[in-house]
Amino acid sequence: MKNTLLIIGCGDIALRAAPLLQTHYRILGLCRNLKNSHQLRAQGITPIYGDLDHPSSLDRLAGIAQSVLHLAPPPNHGIGDTRTTHLLSALARRSKTHREILPQRLIYISTSGVYGNCHGALIDETHPAKPGNNRALRRMNAEKQIRRWGIRNHINISILRVPGIYASNRLPLARLHEGHPVLVDADDNYTNHIHADDLAQIIFAALRYAKPGGRIYHACDNSHLKMGEYFDLVADQFDLPRPPRITRDQANQQISPGMLSYMKESRRLKNIRMKQELRITLRFPTVQEGIRADSITS
Repeated sequence: MKNTLLIIGCGDIALRAAPLLQTHYRILGLCRNLKNSHQLRAQGITPIYGDLDHPSSLDRLAGIAQSVLHLAPPPNHGIGDTRTTHLLSALARRSKTHREILPQRLIYISTSGVYGNCHGALIDETHPAKPGNNRALRRMNAEKQIRRWGIRNHINISILRVPGIYASNRLPLARLHEGHPVLVDADDNYTNHIHADDLAQIIFAALRYAKPGGRIYHACDNSHLKMGEYFDLVADQFDLPRPPRITRDQANQQISPGMLSYMKESRRLKNIRMKQELRITLRFPTVQEGIRADSITS
């Protein structure tokens, strides 16, 4: 009989991972809008109603799964992740009298943004986290909560730190059509990427092979591109004009605060631990290969 996996955050990545996960798990998916339940069922996911912003709706989560895949983002305000707080409380709600109901494993999908600005340095998972904005602080808060919860309840915890996810439905085509600028090379920042299909297989591998104890893995490909290079690559592949280049001083006046926050951070991620410990062979080792494939299928 298959073990049960509970997915928290049933979006695009969960749906991509579902065909792989079905081979080993009976899959349940937390769903706050049952109108979308047909999409989950089509991928072999049984929907369970619940809303991480309303703890009283999560009573059914205790004891229903041996493994948990936490893909849900934090709320978009504050510096703490209340959604993760509510989830962990629900999973252990009856643990004082029924410890066997606790899950055995939890995989959390975090972000490489917790490192903040590394000024282009090439870093591995031992590099200290230094969140530079509230979005990253919320992710760091979630990681800490999950680690403490895992230690307290003797649950295997592993964390994937994920950079920019791309796929045919996640490319910046609208920005290119609208002519939004990027930074000149001298001011530009390094970014990191992973194709959505590769992230799906990394998640599947993490559930099987990831080491416990809050072990961190960089879920990224082999590319070390600057942001402008990435936009140029997409533009060239889709026969669009390359974006105009501006200086950082000009960007402070012309680019939205949200986009500008990404332009203020530069780092390059090592993925050796992911490849070795999770036994990963990337389908798209570089962004060039992934975008080329996406341009053919789109």
